[in-house]
Amino acid sequence: MPSVDHDELLERVRTLRAKGCSPKEIARATGTRPAVVASLVRTVAAESEPDQIVECWVSPGWSTGLTVPADLGWPDAAADAGTEGLSNVLVARKERGSRVTMCSYLVDAYCLGVKNVIGPDVMNSRAATEFSASLFSSAYRARPLSVPLAMAQHLVLGAVEFARNLGFEPHPDFAAARSHLGDWTGPSPITFGRDGKPLYIAGPHDNPTRIVKTLERSVGEGNFDYVVGVPA
Repeated sequence: MPSVDHDELLERVRTLRAKGCSPKEIARATGTRPAVVASLVRTVAAESEPDQIVECWVSPGWSTGLTVPADLGWPDAAADAGTEGLSNVLVARKERGSRVTMCSYLVDAYCLGVKNVIGPDVMNSRAATEFSASLFSSAYRARPLSVPLAMAQHLVLGAVEFARNLGFEPHPDFAAARSHLGDWTGPSPITFGRDGKPLYIAGPHDNPTRIVKTLERSVGEGNFDYVVGVPA
């Protein structure tokens, strides 16, 4: 292809990929052979996932209750009982030598967005392995799933946008951890909320009354569900 055509097509691929389109969808939208699109998608991936990315992981069951386009090919496994709607996302980036920067995000995809953040913390490779194992084994029986950076971005940042539209800001530490996820252009292809409807499940450190009242203001009574424990 002439250089100008290649540049224009590459820009279109960037835009469509940022919106969560699959390579097949991009090929149809641009009228381009799938093999050419596949090559351009790899180029875009190299731009958004530079060498400093080691890997991203997510806890099993992250998509339970969510609507996720199947053609994206993002992996998942059965959720452990009691973890539906909550997922841990861990992103590791290389530093100098054998050191890596680790950052984890606790995501409430049904309502509150990012509920907690750990890091970014710089550690050696051994400590990073121990941290990863401890983070997931303490809450999940199954092993975490290795996922592309784009999926981690769409899950974490998409949940933040969803929660903000409901009236909830992410955990205060999220501001310092946002850049660890890299550049992202929404919206996310994921439909958040359980089956598309906000569901608030009260946690031990929440203020349920405040949260329910916020949901009443943002979406109206009857347009969300909630689960709140009561004393025996």
